[in-house]
Amino acid sequence: MMNILVLVVLLFISGCNSEKNKPDLNNLKANESTHWIGNNKPLPEKDSLFYLDDPSPLFRKEIAVNGQLESAKLLITAAGYYRATINGQRIGQNRLDPAWTDFSKRIYYSEYDITDLLNSEKNCIGVTLGNGFYNPLPLRMWGRRNLREVLKVGRPVFIGKIILEYQNGKTEEVATDNSWKFADGPLLKNNIYLGDVYDARNEINGWDKPGFDDSSWQNTVPAEGPGGELQKAFFPPIQVTQRIRPEKIYSPQEGIYIVDMGENFTGTFRIKLNGEPGDSVVFRFGERIYSDGTLNPMTTVCGQIKREGVGGPGAPDVAWQTDTYIFGSQNVAYFEPEFTFHTFRYMEIKGLDKQPELEAVEGLALNSNVSGINHFTSSSALLNDIQDASQRTFLANLISVQSDCPAREKFGYGGDLNATSETFIYNFDIQSFYRKTIYDWIDAMNDSIFVDTAPFVGIQYCGLSWESAFLTTQYYLYLYYNDEELVREMYDFNKKWMEKAARIHPEGWVDSGLGDHESLIPVPVELTGTSHYLLCARIMQEFASIMDDSEGEKQYNQLAEKIKSRLEGEFWDKPVTEKINRQTLFATLLYYDIVPEDEIEIAIDSLMNAVEKAPAGHFTTGIFGTKYILEVLSKYVSPEKVFQIVNSPEYPGWGFMISNGATTLWETWKESDNVYSNCHPMFGTVSEWFFRWLGGIQPDPDFPGFEEFVLAPAVPKDLEHVNSSYVSPYGKIVSNWKKSDNKVHYELEIPVSTKAYVKLEKDINQKIQLKKIDDTEFLSNQVEGLSTGQFHLNEGQYLILVDEK
Repeated sequence: MMNILVLVVLLFISGCNSEKNKPDLNNLKANESTHWIGNNKPLPEKDSLFYLDDPSPLFRKEIAVNGQLESAKLLITAAGYYRATINGQRIGQNRLDPAWTDFSKRIYYSEYDITDLLNSEKNCIGVTLGNGFYNPLPLRMWGRRNLREVLKVGRPVFIGKIILEYQNGKTEEVATDNSWKFADGPLLKNNIYLGDVYDARNEINGWDKPGFDDSSWQNTVPAEGPGGELQKAFFPPIQVTQRIRPEKIYSPQEGIYIVDMGENFTGTFRIKLNGEPGDSVVFRFGERIYSDGTLNPMTTVCGQIKREGVGGPGAPDVAWQTDTYIFGSQNVAYFEPEFTFHTFRYMEIKGLDKQPELEAVEGLALNSNVSGINHFTSSSALLNDIQDASQRTFLANLISVQSDCPAREKFGYGGDLNATSETFIYNFDIQSFYRKTIYDWIDAMNDSIFVDTAPFVGIQYCGLSWESAFLTTQYYLYLYYNDEELVREMYDFNKKWMEKAARIHPEGWVDSGLGDHESLIPVPVELTGTSHYLLCARIMQEFASIMDDSEGEKQYNQLAEKIKSRLEGEFWDKPVTEKINRQTLFATLLYYDIVPEDEIEIAIDSLMNAVEKAPAGHFTTGIFGTKYILEVLSKYVSPEKVFQIVNSPEYPGWGFMISNGATTLWETWKESDNVYSNCHPMFGTVSEWFFRWLGGIQPDPDFPGFEEFVLAPAVPKDLEHVNSSYVSPYGKIVSNWKKSDNKVHYELEIPVSTKAYVKLEKDINQKIQLKKIDDTEFLSNQVEGLSTGQFHLNEGQYLILVDEK
């Protein structure tokens, strides 16, 4: 009996092991049958040689379909970028794939349903590789920073497999191995900063279709991969999200044509060209033009490489954005750059005999395709322009990472994330994108220093206010999406990060790094950096509570009190004698509840005095102070005061940008035509203010994910209406209001299974009438608190009338 039991157990274990060892066709990984492959070409030995022609390789593999298909899918990724086709037809809509990560740690792959692309018998898959961030040029950004010295780099390689499932239950796999063939293609150069050079004379007709004679092509040899773990992408891919027709095309000088796209955006273009074999057409891009109508490319120049010798051996004197097309045998051609992205409103064209027609040019806006499901508009044309410019700026800076500027640097700086992650959440469904961002930061950080970007690009002087973005973003994912799963996943890592912060700043005092970047008046890092440390301690106290870590909760509470006390002692109790932006100073102290309660009025008066003394009575704050002052003035003074500043065309302000032709937000309050980006998200926190205060849609920290929330719309004197909506995990929240018939008409929508705490502006003599949209009778006497303008509403759609003041 014992022997029989042993035999049964052994058979059971054997069966489990057999199932365990069975290949999982639904995952992509390198193994004995699936390899990374490339063109096996060595990298140049000297930096200057990187700038020579280096054709992108083409790869092909013919596939036979042996029966009636049930389904077919492709799993594929690259170190660098790839473009894949089946029988000459592009697979999917993704561009600049895969998303940028630290390729030595993790690489995301995409899955495509290709069932409808396959023929019944013979087929061919074609793959073209681009350099991306895996094989960047050795450009010396700012004269010193070479990405090749800090990134995992190498020749672009890719890995993939096609899974064919037949109706008879049979499964077949076609993977990357040495049976694939490759040859050089027509793309001579490709770089994310300097652009593409495409020589149509080198095109190979039919190379990615079945039946092509590839006998002269080389067989691939398995290549070494970049080392990162292959993971299926779970976030929105980069895609063409808008096709933009130019407003006009003109010629400022003979032989030069300027295409005005009408708005600044990130992406590429598609153009119909006419020319002779060997003709070259050169494109350059810029956010601005000079007074004579010629292109100004200087605000988008890579790493401020603007004179000879700065960029290193072989680099151009000026590293502007450019593309080149060389005609082959066809006199009519269509050109669309594949492995680069630019930021531009204006495109300069040289090399054409005559001016192209408007319909021949199309701008292709690219961004991670986050859903723009939330909405704000108002009766103010200026506010609407500011919102449009903000959203356009945000999307332009979502190319798989949230960048600070999408042309000059393209890096995922934490400071901008710290300042604007709430703003992005108000505008887009960005949960999965930000989850990817958190993992980027996990891969970027180390135990001894603070880094400034994720993926890490070697910059490490901005300090805690930049690296702490990975923790604050987790909190906002929890607050707005109730993403408790991420909190639990990251908790041990977060504790280690707090230990590192304590080692670097043992007194709880942040005395290194950047302060309120681009403030018009200096702000010490001791104020903003230490305030961010306070925020981190408070977040960790909340996370410890979620984790039932009572010791941790106590520890982080003590740390928060220690930091708060030091900030109060240094920046509130002592008289301020040094030159400091008092707007940022008092806004920060009030935002983080550092001012003693009985002295808040004094702080408010000091803040208002600082505002009134500023040019035009406007804000002079920087990357962090702007977020703080928008919130604090609305909370403690009046949204009316903020509205007057935001809805003004005077300098400094958003209206000044718009009145000076901006279609995306500037990096600085001052106008810049050379140094600073004209497409920078950090001042976009005004968009958050639109949703939070004019729409009044605010989360309740006690009920993360909007199970319960606040609706407190403000009604400025010179604004006639606001329409706003935000899609929460429970459904759409709507907060609309308009002035009509001596009343303010509110339309509110509260999702199923939620409750809103409504706070309306109301004088003591004003009357409020409330009813559900589907009801005929008003409920004025049935809602507790209605007479005060503060009351709770359960799920439903409501109409509220308030007598106008």
